[in-house]
Amino acid sequence: MARMIAPQLSEALDIWLSQGRARRGLTAKTIEAYRADVVAFLAFLAVHNGAAEGMASLARLSISDLRAFMAHERGRGLSARSLSRRLSAVRGFCGWLGDREGFDVTAALSARGPRVKPRLPRPLAPESARDVLAAIEAEPNEPWVAARDLAVVTLLYGLGLRISEALGLTGREADLPPVLRIRGKGGKERLVPVLPVAREAVADYVRLCPHAIAKDGPLFLGVRGGPLSPRLVQRAVERARAGLGLPATATPHALRHSFATHLLAAGGDLRAIQELLGHASLSTTQGYTAVDAGRLLEVYDRAHPRA
Repeated sequence: MARMIAPQLSEALDIWLSQGRARRGLTAKTIEAYRADVVAFLAFLAVHNGAAEGMASLARLSISDLRAFMAHERGRGLSARSLSRRLSAVRGFCGWLGDREGFDVTAALSARGPRVKPRLPRPLAPESARDVLAAIEAEPNEPWVAARDLAVVTLLYGLGLRISEALGLTGREADLPPVLRIRGKGGKERLVPVLPVAREAVADYVRLCPHAIAKDGPLFLGVRGGPLSPRLVQRAVERARAGLGLPATATPHALRHSFATHLLAAGGDLRAIQELLGHASLSTTQGYTAVDAGRLLEVYDRAHPRA
């Protein structure tokens, strides 16, 4: 597909992506996703116009071109959510290139993308979250492995960390401070209070771990002493949910959702929860209000005599 793209556009794409990594702190995974999205669009445009025309094809980009691309991608089976993300990357690249080269693509990029129904988080009930932690602690592993897995999932549920953030901790955090500084998506930093139960769980793991934990190395280690794989944490949660009869949505990330939802249900402030989760936009955090409202309606339907 990349062979169909004019060299000057390929070079421009490399520059745009490198700037995105430098200025916005985008991860390598995000950069590659953006590249695939834009390459798919440029390759389509080359076929749509009959040749790889380079800058000229973008300088005269029209709404009909964007609509044709969307129809093509939906015809290939791309979901509305994936297409919306793809269009976002295309708009970003074309807008940047237009500013750099002096042509206006505003009208073309105003084409409406597909409507995407927002996904609501699927948290666990408080008792189910506690059961998952208890099941992981009781797994028939070596004591230090069970302690390690329990420490990781306690950080997910007790501090609202992403699994990558928990596994990104180093030996310097072996003795967890009262407030932990976390670097999340896009290099965004936030401060997260550490619950005593999380500090105790990590301390138990560190005490039992048979491997030396270097200050500059990963805090959580695998059985051979290397960095702990996220997949091993996922498997531990999978085994726990299977034993408890919980749905497939009971994942490590669901524990982070549960952290936020349970805080909100207990009267937590939405802005404070946004800061704790590291969400760039409050609208992302507001999804938890819909979850909480849904649970209230369920209780109403079950309990109200006129429901």
